[in-house]
Amino acid sequence: MKVRDVIEAIQIEGWYQVRQTGSHRQFHHSTNGGCVTVAGHQSRDLPDWIVNSIL
Repeated sequence: MKVRDVIEAIQIEGWYQVRQTGSHRQFHHSTNGGCVTVAGHQSRDLPDWIVNSIL
């Protein structure tokens, strides 16, 4: 799964980007109060274990 697909999936679930430094994007959720960091360029494939830990 590509980085852009993961970003799209978490944004649909209510996460919003709060900051970005280089290729590291941090997302927060308004009701969960959690933080998720997605690293990598948008066209890069993420390993399955990273995708599973994010989603």
